[in-house]
Amino acid sequence: MTNRMRMSNEMVGSLGTFLKSRRTGLDPATFGLSGRRRTPGLRREEVAQRASISPTWYTWLEQGRGGAPSAAVLNRIAGALMLTESEREHLFLLGLGRPPDVRRKPVDGVNPRLQRLLDSLRTSPAIIKTATWDVVAWNRAATVVLTDYGTLPADRRNVLRFLFCHPEVRARQHDWEAVARFVVGTFRADAARAGLSSEAGNLVSELCSASPEFAALWQDNEVLRPADGDGVKRLRHPELGAIDLEYSAFAVDGRPDLGLIVYTPLDPAIAERIGALAERARPAPARAPLP
Repeated sequence: MTNRMRMSNEMVGSLGTFLKSRRTGLDPATFGLSGRRRTPGLRREEVAQRASISPTWYTWLEQGRGGAPSAAVLNRIAGALMLTESEREHLFLLGLGRPPDVRRKPVDGVNPRLQRLLDSLRTSPAIIKTATWDVVAWNRAATVVLTDYGTLPADRRNVLRFLFCHPEVRARQHDWEAVARFVVGTFRADAARAGLSSEAGNLVSELCSASPEFAALWQDNEVLRPADGDGVKRLRHPELGAIDLEYSAFAVDGRPDLGLIVYTPLDPAIAERIGALAERARPAPARAPLP
């Protein structure tokens, strides 16, 4: 047996073990099922019925027989077994060797844990953005260095709109052309990865009409990642003067549609001045918690 076949068989076997463990852990009473049972949990045919698949096919999956299930079948099984998002992802990794497609959720804010993380960064501007680069959370340092997002309507807190439609934001950039190319390239990758075709399409159409520069960059079809930049954002700040900020991008655990960006001042003196300005800044408005 080849290594590839052995790995495939082991993966299928793990899938069957996982399915059985989730099935036997369910309480039949939750589904209105009663009567004495020889084994705990739901029966295989009951799961199959809930998932709208053949009882034989489901049995084969638990026994490690048959071929790889489709994504549609796995989604129906995940619903039948009432899996959490983490369990659903694990199910796909076992069954198909990849995570499921991203389920898009409306984003109105972040949970308190993430907001506390942002607020703990006293001298480093930090934001959390969606895959279409809407800013949904920020700290006081971001308010004084980047933009006072709290003064803007939620649907106008978009990094691309700032960059291409606000001359004052453009004037603050040390090298606007390089920043614009980098942002468009990473936005293209983020939106595609999250499957945001319609949402991204509406934003792209708006920006192409509003900015010839954006339209030209979009036509280039360049795809970039945060690691493809030089890692430093250079700004002309009205109070701090010329400042260099080292940026780092992070994924938000459990939310592939969100990203955390932290800008760390390279000059310790500038960092302390940012901290002082942030302390004097008005408190950030409360953001609706993310479910």
